[in-house]
Amino acid sequence: MPNPLKSLADYSRLLAELVNRPTVVRSTLAAWSVGPQLGLAEGEVAFVNDLRLRAQQRLDFEAGLIIGYGYEVDRGGERLYWYDCFPHPNDPTLASTFPHHKRIQPDPRRNRVPAPGLSFNQPNLPMVIAEIEALL
Repeated sequence: MPNPLKSLADYSRLLAELVNRPTVVRSTLAAWSVGPQLGLAEGEVAFVNDLRLRAQQRLDFEAGLIIGYGYEVDRGGERLYWYDCFPHPNDPTLASTFPHHKRIQPDPRRNRVPAPGLSFNQPNLPMVIAEIEALL
């Protein structure tokens, strides 16, 4: 399969496939162009059991890359965890997946762990959604 990050049409198709599953109650997840080769993808995905994913991504279709992202997972309005790529070069515990990391409870602002499933050069949402479905 070609890299879906190489075109808006392919990435939009991937997003539609990802939310077409029995565990998804509703979704506003969509991608659109913001320049000749740049795009944004964002929205919410509501799952059964009151789980919700809020996702936002900046995309470079020419390079086939995610150039920035944030993925937040809530249950019943309470933030469970989130992923981001803000670099923390002085935290050696995050070096293995730098700059990708997951912020976890009890204090997500301070508790960061490596995020081995995330990347800039492949879609992240399949892994993020699989992780959410494991919570169901």
